[in-house]
Amino acid sequence: MTHIDPNLDPLDRRESIVTETVVTPSHTTESVETVVVRDSNTGWWIAGILGGVVLIAVFWILFARGPDPQTDQALIEAQMDAAAAQAQADNALIQGQVAGAQASVDIARADAARSQADAIRAASEARAAEARAQTPVVIEREVQVPAPSNGVAVVTPTAPQN
Repeated sequence: MTHIDPNLDPLDRRESIVTETVVTPSHTTESVETVVVRDSNTGWWIAGILGGVVLIAVFWILFARGPDPQTDQALIEAQMDAAAAQAQADNALIQGQVAGAQASVDIARADAARSQADAIRAASEARAAEARAQTPVVIEREVQVPAPSNGVAVVTPTAPQN
């Protein structure tokens, strides 16, 4: 049998006391069990508040954007500006690569000139070493000294110096 206590305050109807009497088939033992059941609306309040917050957020997002009639024009201008900036960056990159290539060519020319100078120096050192390695050739001949005429002495590089 289920019984609800009628003596409860009407404001406190959230709490119900349920009394059940269980009778066994032998009719000798009787058990009485009392269960207190409390009704709570806290979950519904939380769900309602969250739903309201979500609705307010959706309306805020929808109506706070404002009109954007020039969006397409602004988008086209932004794309043109981005393309111009990309072109300038590409131009700067190409100029940097050209300058780097020019520097590499200048370095290669300097290396070639240095190698050529080293080759010339090595060739002249080889000729000098070859000249030092050979035995000198001495050419001797007799030169007749001309007799002085008019009593004036003539000095020649081959004349003996006394």
